[in-house]
Amino acid sequence: MKKTGWILLALVLCLSACAPNNVKNEPDWEKYFTKYKAEGCFMLFDNSQGQFQAYNMDRIRLRFQPANTFDIFNTLVALQTGKIAHTSTVVADSAAGQSLTTVQAFKDNNTAHFQQLARLTGKSALAAWMDSVKYGNMKISSVDQFWLDNSLLISPDEQLGFAKKLYFDNLPFTKTAMEEVRKMMVQETTDKYILSYKTGAGMMGKKNEGWVIGWVEENRHPTFFVLNIESEDPAFDMNRIRLETAKAILADAGYFKGEK
Repeated sequence: MKKTGWILLALVLCLSACAPNNVKNEPDWEKYFTKYKAEGCFMLFDNSQGQFQAYNMDRIRLRFQPANTFDIFNTLVALQTGKIAHTSTVVADSAAGQSLTTVQAFKDNNTAHFQQLARLTGKSALAAWMDSVKYGNMKISSVDQFWLDNSLLISPDEQLGFAKKLYFDNLPFTKTAMEEVRKMMVQETTDKYILSYKTGAGMMGKKNEGWVIGWVEENRHPTFFVLNIESEDPAFDMNRIRLETAKAILADAGYFKGEK
């Protein structure tokens, strides 16, 4: 590992108040990125063991556009401020010519819906709550563009910490709001595991940046994970590859068997 990698690793350990032996570097996970000629990083935290596993530590603390993963925060603030009563509330957007519930829009990564939600909530409220949570660099430009235009940036380790706090009701929102958002994030439920996540993608210069953030539960034990992946290839199938890569790494780490 490069010297900078060790420095970043020490910072992560310091921030998480963990011992040096609880982070395992996973260089073999590189193959899941080179398979698609992509760059990226992956980090997971097994809460029951207090154990981190990570690939590409140099990238873990770099900040990127949150894109659609900001829908999590956007929804929490809308619920907290009463702009929507529930995630099943229909939000009308005459400009986009659509009326959707937040649950529907969340599953579909419907950007127009969450832009309208941000306009309803307002710039000042969003800024205040981002400051309270310390969400990324907390920068706002236009109220309906800042998480899409590279004003707001957030790092993979910040995303992981945010997901962990959401799961354990450790964010400054009502438990009802956090519970509703957690329910929206559930994507797969089997007798062996429950997989919850949110995806996102956006352009940073010529690079297509993608996210998968969330957690997998087995035997009521959550493990939190974050994938960040990028490619300059115009033909790169981000929608498919980001999730395929995240699930492949989780499977490599022993998940989806109900044995964790």
